[in-house]
This record gives sequence, structure tokens and C-alpha cells, in this order.
Amino acid sequence: MALARSILLALGAASGLIAVAPSSAQDSYPSRPVKVIVALPAGGSVDMVARLVSQQLAADLGQPFVVDNKAGASGQIGTPLVSRAAPDGYTIMVSPASFLTTNKSIFKTLPYNPETDFAPVTKLVNQSMVLVVRDKSRFASVADVLAAAKANPGKLTYASSGDGSPQHLAGLMFESRTGARLMHIPYKGGAPAITDLMGGVVDMVFAPLPEALPHIKAGKLHPVGVLSEKRSVSAPDIPTLREGGVDNVVLSAWIGLLAPAKTPQPILDRLDKSVKTLLRGDVKARLLEVGMEPAIDDTKPLGQVIAEETRIHAELVKAAGLVPQ
Repeated sequence: MALARSILLALGAASGLIAVAPSSAQDSYPSRPVKVIVALPAGGSVDMVARLVSQQLAADLGQPFVVDNKAGASGQIGTPLVSRAAPDGYTIMVSPASFLTTNKSIFKTLPYNPETDFAPVTKLVNQSMVLVVRDKSRFASVADVLAAAKANPGKLTYASSGDGSPQHLAGLMFESRTGARLMHIPYKGGAPAITDLMGGVVDMVFAPLPEALPHIKAGKLHPVGVLSEKRSVSAPDIPTLREGGVDNVVLSAWIGLLAPAKTPQPILDRLDKSVKTLLRGDVKARLLEVGMEPAIDDTKPLGQVIAEETRIHAELVKAAGLVPQ
């Protein structure tokens, strides 16, 4: 909750529900309130982005956009509500990447099909993943991490926000691409994982940059490197893992906007246009301050991103020998 409150205050926002002027007469959508499903608890980065986007859509399209948190079961409570909703634009979803890409490999069955049950609107933000440690004297660089991991296979621990989470997937990718063996310690959220890292309970976390950045700035955590092709605009002083000699470990904890499959294209286009206006506006600099990069320059359609990452993540999960739950 603290992360979301601080970001919302920085953005000058206070609620996911705003009273606004009527929409223009030239387009009847929306003519009534729109529900925005977030299959996660209130207070995290996905919830914050959803509320920010809802405020923009309400102000631009003339009807309230109401955030509805339906958390639990790694997205399997809230996400199906959108897949089964009428394709009329009055139920939409702001989702983390993992519910649409990794869940298909982690679980034997899902109550939704990530590739066919939704009409992707657009990616909203990219969140670089960053490898952080508490003990800088022991792990000053990624080379130090690799040396320790290979000297003690399976002993070096990394925390995540749960099986199939971006943190978990980043650890699997790191192992797959380096040959290192780590021990995964799943938590019920990113915040307790970070807390136990700072307390010395675990050795490292592959964290979304917004979760780690405040602690990095406070000197409580040491950033080993970001899991991206180039340095993050939000934290240009942190090197990439590639600069440290670890190649092809690239992962973004992106957040996207989707509607039910068969939602009319004009509705999708209107939502996309409104959101792009927000991401190109004054809020861009403020998002960068907290570690989020607006995805306005991404050229690859979100549906294609989901299909490609689903395949890559399935390969990682299979290579790790994980048995679907």
C-alpha cells in the first residue's frame, strides 16, 4: 500500500473514480460506467497503474471508470471475469504480464485462455527487472553472484512474490542462461520478499524496479544489474547484466490493458487513443521517477508479445523441471 500511495500522491491522483463531464455526442461509447478489473490486491504497481489509467479514461471519455480488485489464485479469480464478460467495452482489465504469459505453463488448467479470450488494447508500461542484494561487500557485481552460485550449487537463495511471478521467471531465466543453480523461496507478495532480503533472510531478489528503487535510493539494497537490453531511463546508473558479462537475460514486468475477445475495434481504438494521450503527457516524467517506463514507443502489438512470451516462458519452466500445479 505504501508504494501505491506514494506514487499516486506524486501523480496528483487520489481515486479510481472521478465525476466528469458527459462524453461527446459523436460517439455513444461509453454511455455508462465502465468496470476495470485488477486481479490483484489494492496497493501494488498494477493497481496504481489501473487507477491512473481509469482517471484518464474517465476524464477523456466522460463516464466513470471504476477499479474493481478481484485478487487471489494468481489471477484466476479476477481474470476469468473479464474473459466471460460481454464484449461491449464495459468490463476491461489491467493485468500484469505473468497472468497472460506464465500462468499457462505453471498451472495444469486455467479458467481462461490468455491467447484467445481477450482483445489486447495496448501495453501500458514496462518495468525493468533488477537483481538486488543486501550485502554489497559480498556481491558487488553479477560476476560475484555467479561465482558464489557455482561454488555452492543450490545454496544461494532468491525470493519471489510466488510461483510463476516475474521474480520467479527471472530466476529461472538467470539459471537457464548461466548454468547457475539457485534456491527459489516463494513469498505471498513482492513487499515481504524485499523485506526479508533487507533482513538478511535471503540472498537476492529479481525485483521489478519500482519495488526496489526506493530501497536502492535509501542505500538499503545494492543493485547488481537490470535485466534489460539497455540501462533503464529511470535508473541510468545501474548497469545491465550484459555489461557485467551475463548475456540474454532480459525480462520486463510489463502491465497491459485488455478487453474481452470480440470487443468491437472502434471501442478498442478509442481506449487506446485515450491511454496513449496519458502516457505521452505530463505523467510520463513522473512515471519514470518511480521506475516505470511508458510503453508508447513499443511497436509490437500486445497480442504478439503475449504469444511470443508464452512460448519463451513455457520453455524456461520446462527446462527447470517444474511440474504444473
